[in-house]
Amino acid sequence: MAEPTPTTTLNIKIEFGGGLELLFSNQRSHKVSIPSLVPKDNTTSAKNPPPKDDLLKPADITYLIHHMRDHLLQEREELFVENGTVRPGILVLVNDTDWELEGEGDYVLKDGDEVVFISTLHGG
Repeated sequence: MAEPTPTTTLNIKIEFGGGLELLFSNQRSHKVSIPSLVPKDNTTSAKNPPPKDDLLKPADITYLIHHMRDHLLQEREELFVENGTVRPGILVLVNDTDWELEGEGDYVLKDGDEVVFISTLHGG
């Protein structure tokens, strides 16, 4: 398999459930394209020049969460992210598998992956 290059993109399908879609333009499904190599500090701004190769890492779910926060999230960031990851009470599935079995935020994304975020938090 060829090594990813900074210009290679990954097409990722993102789904929301349990009310999380309300934070993302009330859309349950999004398709995003992200670079296969991303800054190690997870910055998602295209304004800065591309970092040197030694400052890059393969795109992982942690980067995807930052990307979603910076580019898709419409309101109430605190209901989605906490301390650089999804807040407790949000179930994350990668290709129908609990992300805890896949390495959580360290899971390296592959082209065509489907990532589902489901809120298990409900008022009462």
